[in-house]
Amino acid sequence: MRIAVLGGGSWGTALAIHAARLHDDVALWVRGEDKAQQLEAERENARYLPGLAFPEDLRVSAAPEIIEGRDLILVAVPSGAFRETLRWVSPQIASDQVVAWATKGLETATGAWLHEIAEQELGPEHPPALVSGPSFAAEVAQEQPTALSVASSDEGHMDCLVEALHGRSLRLYRNPDVIGVELGGALKNVLAVATGIADGAGFGANARAALMTRGLAEIQRFGEAVGARPETLTGLSGLGDMILTCTDNQSRNRRLGRLLGQGLDLARARAEVGQSVEGVETARVAVARAQALDVEMPICAEVHAVLYQGRPVHDTVRRLLERDPAREAG
Repeated sequence: MRIAVLGGGSWGTALAIHAARLHDDVALWVRGEDKAQQLEAERENARYLPGLAFPEDLRVSAAPEIIEGRDLILVAVPSGAFRETLRWVSPQIASDQVVAWATKGLETATGAWLHEIAEQELGPEHPPALVSGPSFAAEVAQEQPTALSVASSDEGHMDCLVEALHGRSLRLYRNPDVIGVELGGALKNVLAVATGIADGAGFGANARAALMTRGLAEIQRFGEAVGARPETLTGLSGLGDMILTCTDNQSRNRRLGRLLGQGLDLARARAEVGQSVEGVETARVAVARAQALDVEMPICAEVHAVLYQGRPVHDTVRRLLERDPAREAG
């Protein structure tokens, strides 16, 4: 296969490295000619994945022509750059090219799902297709065993993603539930901020387990409101991704939460993490959408209050614990 991965961050670089181990014509597109030349010269992404050498068959470019004739164009940029990237790529793609994404989150300006943005920017002739699930970029690049979901309303697009990425250390599972896979990948970031806050404040393993379990209930309520399949939300791109992101400090969202729990303000915490933290913006958008859908999401709401209203961490925990008793189901 001929594959182009768009996005020179940790995730895009890791996917490009993995794909280039499976195929002999893989390109990584990055923004800026200087950056492309640097990556080509050094043959590694020293900022995001230091020490992980590029395969011989991986080439790096900032030229738009890099996507011409590619069987698969895989977008792996932060959610805030997703629409801009699709808008840039749209005039250049042919009808027989598959465009998919490995981006997680919601559009911060509008609250739109990524598949809604894709339909608006690419048109109905390009069905939505994505890859998501429990995965840290460095471990994928290091060929640590990983399992992910590929989702699309089109079987051919799922087949294309499987052919492009399935192999060696990476196993893929097909799932036609696009909205469910997107939802799990977006909302787990907010819960990772929550568990990070609790751990940073020293609240212990009991609190972490409670936040994860009740956080999953919030995702399931939200999923029911938007038509996601329940089994998706207890699968790789739901529960699996949530466990990974909430419990391991490779997660940028969890690390940011820990810094907040230790007393840093949001600006200092973001600077300390030094990379995009999707859960910060997703918390704002998710709470707004939940309110519009009349879905109760108290944990996400409290994370939002810490991030945007300056609510002290201990007040947040107290508010959650002092909620009225309720049945566990639902």
